[in-house]
Amino acid sequence: MAANQTVVQTDEKLPIARAIPLALQHLMAMFGATVLVPYLTGLDVGVGLMTSGIGTILYLIATRNKIPSYLGSSFAFIMPLIAVGGGSAAIAAGKGNLPAALGGLVAAGVVYMIVAGLVKLFGTGWINRVLPPALVGAVVIVIGLGLSATAVKMSLFPFADPTQGVDLKGLTVAAITLAAAIIFSSYFKGFIKAIPVLLGIIVGYVAAIAMGLVSFDGVAAAPWIGLPNVTFPTFDPGAMLIIAPVAIVVIVEHIGHLLVINEITGKDFTPMLPESLFGDGLATAISGALGGTPSTTYAENIGVMAVTKVYATQVFWYAGAFAFLIGGFIPKVSAAISSIPTPVMGGISLLLFGLIASSGLRLLVKSGIDYGHSRNLILSSVVLVVGIGMDTGGFVIPIGKYTIPGMALATVLGIVLNLILPAESEGLAIDSPAFDAEVQAEAATSE
Repeated sequence: MAANQTVVQTDEKLPIARAIPLALQHLMAMFGATVLVPYLTGLDVGVGLMTSGIGTILYLIATRNKIPSYLGSSFAFIMPLIAVGGGSAAIAAGKGNLPAALGGLVAAGVVYMIVAGLVKLFGTGWINRVLPPALVGAVVIVIGLGLSATAVKMSLFPFADPTQGVDLKGLTVAAITLAAAIIFSSYFKGFIKAIPVLLGIIVGYVAAIAMGLVSFDGVAAAPWIGLPNVTFPTFDPGAMLIIAPVAIVVIVEHIGHLLVINEITGKDFTPMLPESLFGDGLATAISGALGGTPSTTYAENIGVMAVTKVYATQVFWYAGAFAFLIGGFIPKVSAAISSIPTPVMGGISLLLFGLIASSGLRLLVKSGIDYGHSRNLILSSVVLVVGIGMDTGGFVIPIGKYTIPGMALATVLGIVLNLILPAESEGLAIDSPAFDAEVQAEAATSE
């Protein structure tokens, strides 16, 4: 759109002929990242789309139709969901425990809503004390890099045992997908630049078809009209203890997104943070109750708003309705998504997971954290080494019939360290001039 286009504010109404294409744009923007979460965790892709639509509508209701946001699938829950549910391979083989994982998502939604009530009563200062930037930034890096081994395996060894060597066709498709997404993001402008993930998947899918890696049997067999493949949760305390605490990390992301929306729209929605968090929590709880994915406000759709200058909540109502109908009641679409071969998702995951890690690094840099303080060094170091080391190495800690993944353990350790380390614990980098001066001063005193 042109740079001088008139801004459409949140409470304005658009003609249907204009609102529908804008809603479809938001659907396209969230699509690639949203379907990747069920693709990896074994959740139903169609139900994931459907519940993203339901969640978006619930969010708009909770915020009294004031805050423009689309709710898609949260990447932060991928490893805990796999740890409890078993992941797509285990579930396909009938060995997973998807209902218990879904019960954990319902519990996570309740955590959101509890935090919303606490924010209403006490403000956000306590969140900053429990989750300082040195901890949050490191956890976000762990979320991205902890999944890096999964992305590499999907790209290099999608159809064979890794010990048997790289699958060259799969590697080629993954490389084409990654290159396409990078090109669309780096060399295009406007809306094209806002949906590189979707366009990268499309290009990779076409390449996979050309190389004979796509089977259309499932698409041909799927009906056009049908009912969603709903799965109901079971509530296991162990599963809930593994999954629910992840909500705390996503809440920090939610607050960051709300601040960006403030900046883009020129309005201050900060006083509505409790309602916003409650809406996100309600969406996650309902999604878990139906077999869908955990919800979070989506940076991709915030980017679309920045490009189009259209902030009308009306558009998000339409986008949510389209996702609900397409994901829940058109099985052929779900079958088409499921036909996307692993290398395509692997190639796009290389970019997406890297972007998550980079956003954590950006948070550390923008927060101006002083790593001359040993407190900050210890927090970040423990979280990074434990989280990335365990997740990329495939190590878990067994707790009863479930296992604790690296990201969950690292987050808990980080929170505990943040609460017990003394605030005055300061230390200078050993290669800094200030450290040298301090050592010399101590030596002079001892003499």
